[in-house]
Amino acid sequence: MGKVLIDADQCRRTVARIAHEIVEHHPDPSALALVGLHTRGVPLAARLRGLIEEFSGSAPAVGSVDIALYRDDVGVGGGRRGVVPVVGETILDFDIGRHAVILVDDVLFTGRTIRAAIDAVFDYGRPPKVELAVLVDRGHRELPIRPDYVGRNLPTSRDQRVAVRLSEIDGCDEVVLEEAA
Repeated sequence: MGKVLIDADQCRRTVARIAHEIVEHHPDPSALALVGLHTRGVPLAARLRGLIEEFSGSAPAVGSVDIALYRDDVGVGGGRRGVVPVVGETILDFDIGRHAVILVDDVLFTGRTIRAAIDAVFDYGRPPKVELAVLVDRGHRELPIRPDYVGRNLPTSRDQRVAVRLSEIDGCDEVVLEEAA
């Protein structure tokens, strides 16, 4: 099952702290767009939007991006060779060129998912700025990507897995460290 590293109350406080940090750095949230990465980045972006609106009185735009077609490991040896990606929905129904974009994801690991998300967003336009908010940064970067807003830094080994569970998808809020099988 794994060890619970962040429980529901800690998760709530962590997301609220990230929202406060975003408001501190962006006095006009209406000039922002929170773009959640499928799957768990989408409900995190929605939570952040609600909290930012509560804290500042102004709500950022919100969208979602699916990176399935932008991954660099589909069809590559040792990874997902031969796997046909399941493509989800990308919703960016705001003018990307007029909003600073904050990509929102649950876990930052190698940085490859974020690279793919940046590629996907830029296919819709060129935002004036792109930032990154993550609930958990577990290290082990393979690309020069770092988050601007971090809920928790959780040092892990490469063979461990960090499982984020959110009530909107999984029925509960928690972050669990699982050992390799």
